[in-house]
Amino acid sequence: MTFSSVAGRFRIFALAEAISWAGLLLGMFFKYVVVQNEIGVKIFGPIHGVVFVGFVLVTLMAKEPLKWDGRTLVLGLLSSIPPFGTVIFERWAAKTGRLDGTATEAAPEQL
Repeated sequence: MTFSSVAGRFRIFALAEAISWAGLLLGMFFKYVVVQNEIGVKIFGPIHGVVFVGFVLVTLMAKEPLKWDGRTLVLGLLSSIPPFGTVIFERWAAKTGRLDGTATEAAPEQL
């Protein structure tokens, strides 16, 4: 992964968004289940927020260079909502050629 290419930046932010989700979920688990201490949420909440915004921006910036259609862009943006959805979208986009600009029309069952 390289930060110098559009696809590289997208992949890095997709992974970072998933990791920050994991940290936030872990923080919430400790806050509400284990020790009733919110330090994990105080740490990972802002980190996740910044990485989430970065992922949305990098996804919007990837549309033109990677030749994404509107459907792919919307799926990419929606992937940031469920935990680890960005990694699932990134793998699908790589598999279908959407990260190198050679995408072919995907059949609905490829989603």
